[in-house]
Amino acid sequence: MAAEIPGDQGSRPTITPQDCGKSPDEDSTSHCRPATKMSGEMDKPLISRCLVDSDGSLAEVPSKAPKVGILGSGDFARSLATRLIGSGFSVVVGSRNPKRTAGLFPSSAQVTLREEAVSSPEVIFLAVFREHYSSLCDLSDQLAGKILVDVSNPTEQEHLQHRESNAEYLASLFPTCTVVKAFNVISAWTLQAGPRDGNRQVPICSDQPEAKRTISEMVHAMGFMPVDMGSLASAREVEAMPLRLLPSWKVPTLLALGLFVCFYAYNFVRDVLHPYVQKGKNKFYKLPVSVVNTTLPCVAYVLLSLVYLPGVLAAALQLRRGTKYRRFPDWLDHWLQHRKQIGLLSFYCAALHAVYSFCLPLLRSSRYELVNLAVEQVANKSHLWVEEEVWRMEIYVSLGVLALGTLSLLAVTSLPSIANSLNWREFSFVQSTLGFVALVLTTLHTLTYGWTRAFEENRYKFYLPPTFTLTLLVPCVIILAKGLFLLPCFSRRLAKIRRGWEKDGAIKFVLPTDHILVEKTSHV
Repeated sequence: MAAEIPGDQGSRPTITPQDCGKSPDEDSTSHCRPATKMSGEMDKPLISRCLVDSDGSLAEVPSKAPKVGILGSGDFARSLATRLIGSGFSVVVGSRNPKRTAGLFPSSAQVTLREEAVSSPEVIFLAVFREHYSSLCDLSDQLAGKILVDVSNPTEQEHLQHRESNAEYLASLFPTCTVVKAFNVISAWTLQAGPRDGNRQVPICSDQPEAKRTISEMVHAMGFMPVDMGSLASAREVEAMPLRLLPSWKVPTLLALGLFVCFYAYNFVRDVLHPYVQKGKNKFYKLPVSVVNTTLPCVAYVLLSLVYLPGVLAAALQLRRGTKYRRFPDWLDHWLQHRKQIGLLSFYCAALHAVYSFCLPLLRSSRYELVNLAVEQVANKSHLWVEEEVWRMEIYVSLGVLALGTLSLLAVTSLPSIANSLNWREFSFVQSTLGFVALVLTTLHTLTYGWTRAFEENRYKFYLPPTFTLTLLVPCVIILAKGLFLLPCFSRRLAKIRRGWEKDGAIKFVLPTDHILVEKTSHV
């Protein structure tokens, strides 16, 4: 039996030119022909309206798609017209010089003078800069009662200079119109390529709920996701969004740079300054590559441990409080929110360390040291082969490759396109379980590198311990804490808390005896 589409009454609706993305005054006989009347269940339509494949799925266009006007002829206006036409809307573009700009727009778009473009559409996009708003005052009578969609963005200097947003300024110039702020965070490239290649969210704000609903339907039809930001007073915040440069990366980047500077200075004192002061040897040639290569794994290792340290602190805090319904401190909450960025920076430093390590044999200094070692061996007629060192380096390199491969998997699954294809259990397994495996592998890699060096007196230069001993402190604490949380006395209590149990609560909670249900409990 044919499936009924919600809203249909069992009869085939009449197909209009608007339903197929053509304007009423165009000849539509060759494109939309009324279907022959059929009887019974076959008379019910499978799909009640024309659908546009805009983002890999079927995006439904309203049955009465309005004619849309665009004022402006720049890059964004052309991309917007292309997207609207592809989504089934009829587009009229208003330009001061339509003959010159007509060839830049799709052939389906009607390019005309601004006065004619605003006469019939009820929704008009203003793709012009703020300083050109006043040039539209001559059209105030024709724009009365229409919905004006402001897509403009101020520069950083203009945003600081003006107290009111562009949308609020536009509303003051045209008090008889309904102004909606939308599409300012979407680039022209995203409009052309589709939402799969850019951000799908479109913040919308206006003082009129009906206007927001109309624009939200258009946003849905174009394959994007509308986000209601409230009244037009929020337009200033919406306009500030494109001005922010990676706001969630600021703190993690500063943290990574701070760690790099500290470890670089520490390694400089040990590997370059100490030989120069104690023995007069010039080791400054190590600064560009060798010292950097010694610093990068330290930064990557510490950053990786800082990804999983807040989870341990959060679990300890929940055990102490006996509930999950109390907020974490702000510093811990922000730390938890930045774990993704810290993890990606850790992977970046680890990848750079691998590249630098491959380049070490190409350095002239390494070649000289190798030749000098060979000459010394021939002169002394000695056979240089240390079985312990051979095994150590084999295990050290193998663990490093495994750790980098696991970090690569974590980095790939953190991408939105990959993460959205995983369910929660799969994502938690990769990011939590495999992430902890990566931390263990990295710890073993570091321990194999250090071997017995931590116990050799000549390794303490200026009484400073080897660098790898400093990096082991936090990861070892995390691994020990994770091991403690696996004990039944802690794991069962933590699982109950995360399933809603509270200490001294009025509700008694019994943990399921099935170990499979316990494993499905979410972890921090």
